[in-house]
Amino acid sequence: MTSILTNTAAMAALQTLRSIDKSMENTQARISSGYRVGSAADNAAYWSIATTMRSDNAALSTVQDALGLGAAKTDTAYTGLDSAVQVITEIKAKLVAAREPGVDKDKINKELAELKNQLASIAESASFSGENWLYNTSTAAPGTKEIVASFNRATDGSVSVTTLAFNTTESVLIDTKDASRGVLTRAVSVTQPSGTTTTIGTYFLLDAKSAVSASGAEIKLSSLTTSDSLDGMISAVDAILQRLTDSASTLGAITSRIDMQDEFVATLMDVIDKGVGRLVDADMNEESTRLKALQTQQQLGIQALSIANTNAENILTLFK
Repeated sequence: MTSILTNTAAMAALQTLRSIDKSMENTQARISSGYRVGSAADNAAYWSIATTMRSDNAALSTVQDALGLGAAKTDTAYTGLDSAVQVITEIKAKLVAAREPGVDKDKINKELAELKNQLASIAESASFSGENWLYNTSTAAPGTKEIVASFNRATDGSVSVTTLAFNTTESVLIDTKDASRGVLTRAVSVTQPSGTTTTIGTYFLLDAKSAVSASGAEIKLSSLTTSDSLDGMISAVDAILQRLTDSASTLGAITSRIDMQDEFVATLMDVIDKGVGRLVDADMNEESTRLKALQTQQQLGIQALSIANTNAENILTLFK
């Protein structure tokens, strides 16, 4: 039946054209944004996963920054310890040279004084971002320093932060409040010769004028310094050197751990980005092909609507 009130063909063509326009709108949105899932309405499950993982990646980016800051602090402390080890090695050599009979101990002591000043300078200047792990001026004892190392999400959805810890009591060289807390300012007891027997000698390397001073004798020379005392000083300096070597080794291990963790975090962020992309990114090859097909369908739909409208106009010829 032909009707001038209801154009069924035009209605069908118009409905098809609307559907094509809607599909073209979605396709163009994907092409312009690059996302197949750009909002929760597109795919609620994938959008939720992608949003959570992007948030975690932002946290990991902050962790990377924290690792960089931690690496700078440990590198600064390690550099100071390494320099201190070299200076104390030189002090040890000077003390051994002073053991030689006939050597002018007063002149060697002047060299020792300068080397001690260098140690104090190293400890005081080994500071980064307001933190110094080698020089303590606080009444509180040096504590454990933590470096943010990772952001973790458990299978139940709970999150946690992992840290790397370093006890600075092992690295503090000078403590201006309590000499016993500094490697260079604390007293070291050693066994030294005393005639035909041995005795216990107590020595410290630096006098930092700490509020709580160290017991024993400062390691310094004069023309009256005996060979027995020199042997005790050499043993004390060697013990200090071993302590610093252990501290530097610990710092070196932490530095290596930070480097490995930083590399792992960077790789993990890339993997997460890749996984999120697989869930929500649009395939541009597929979308461009779909857009071409929809453009063709749109043209055909317009033509179909035009034909349907023309058929209605043809009824006028019946009344001529």
